[in-house]
Amino acid sequence: MNDKYIEAIRLDKTNLSRDSYLWEIPVIANLQELVFHKNITFFVGENGTGKSTLLEALAVSYGFNPEGGTLNYRFSTYDDVSELKGSLRLVKGWRRPKSAYFFRAESFFNVASKAEDYRDTTPKEVYYEKYGGKGLHEQSHGESFLAFFQSFDSEGLYIMDEPEAALSPQRQLTLFIQIAKMAEQGAQFIIASHSPILLGIPKAEILSFDKDEIRPCIYEETESYQVTELFLNHRKEFIKRLLS
Repeated sequence: MNDKYIEAIRLDKTNLSRDSYLWEIPVIANLQELVFHKNITFFVGENGTGKSTLLEALAVSYGFNPEGGTLNYRFSTYDDVSELKGSLRLVKGWRRPKSAYFFRAESFFNVASKAEDYRDTTPKEVYYEKYGGKGLHEQSHGESFLAFFQSFDSEGLYIMDEPEAALSPQRQLTLFIQIAKMAEQGAQFIIASHSPILLGIPKAEILSFDKDEIRPCIYEETESYQVTELFLNHRKEFIKRLLS
């Protein structure tokens, strides 16, 4: 037993239908158990390798709304949750998080709208102070996400699907600092990401989905790092090859 809010996930594939598309995703088809060793775990890999599918099933199994938000959020604009959620078993730690949040880049607007619904039940000064002095829809997409995220407790569980999607490189550095500090204070993060900035957070475990099985890898082995490094250091030759 470790001190994580989610210690491990186990997959019982007997509940998956024979014609499920999930059998065509190698890391899902071969998954039996995945143990979380560190406070920050990154899922990396090419599109279609199962990162977001597993992350979503994990979040829904924990009790989150499929479209994101806190454990209290309940709304739906489009139901496309995979059947994986019914086969996933979570091994929870002895601690309980003080706050919890599931972030999906494509549906954060809906989460922000739900937060705005609470304005009538929250004192005005408290609401605006909580989100940096502005309403969430009075800020840009990236600013509102950071303001929303920064309102949470360091002793929390945070599941995030490509949080860099709405953030500039500078804002990614802000999130980098926030995640690193919160993890040092006991927060647990499970993040699917392509960001070479966020993947560089120290003490994080990086799990690659690019082979038939999920495997640990180092930062320099990630495609996000390799492609970025190649482009920055050999830009002219790289572009020439791309366009030839």
